[in-house]
Amino acid sequence: MAEARVKARAPRKESVFSERFAVFAECLLTGVWIAVASLGVVTYPAAFAAGARHLRRRTGHEVGGWREFVADFRAAVRGGWLAGLAGWAAAVAVWVDVQAVRAGIPGGPLVGAVGVFALIGLAVAGLRAAAVWTPGATWRALLAEAGRRTVLDPAGSFLVVGGLAVVAVSAWFVAPLAVPVLGAVAAAAVAVEERYRHR
Repeated sequence: MAEARVKARAPRKESVFSERFAVFAECLLTGVWIAVASLGVVTYPAAFAAGARHLRRRTGHEVGGWREFVADFRAAVRGGWLAGLAGWAAAVAVWVDVQAVRAGIPGGPLVGAVGVFALIGLAVAGLRAAAVWTPGATWRALLAEAGRRTVLDPAGSFLVVGGLAVVAVSAWFVAPLAVPVLGAVAAAAVAVEERYRHR
């Protein structure tokens, strides 16, 4: 009889649909946090790192919220702003390449295509590095290892490119929609890294 009462009082387990929808909602909320933390222009790597760590906590059923995200962001931004600055420098270099293509410089289309593909590769490596960031990790080591994984795991890298494409399309259709979708990109990078780790 007492055993039956204990079973009756035990909390009901969440359905698979409810749990997955909760993770999806958390991704959208994390996207807003990432967007706010990226307002510092060069802080986007740290913002993605904090967002990815928050999502890893959520999927690991660990406690964490806005305060933990802010603490992670502060830790990640210490070296992450240099990675952000390097990313913007790469984007400017590609923009110059594209302008060379438009000006009709000989060999411009080839240089422009190489520049665009290199920028996409750098973006993927940056997201993969952010997905595995932990406090105390150096961005230089994270980016070097992520660059290797980007090349050695083309399927995973393609999935991250797909996430970036979703953000671009969302921004093209409805610009504010790109903000919460940033969390889905962070989640995609976390999933890709988790998949790579279990290979």
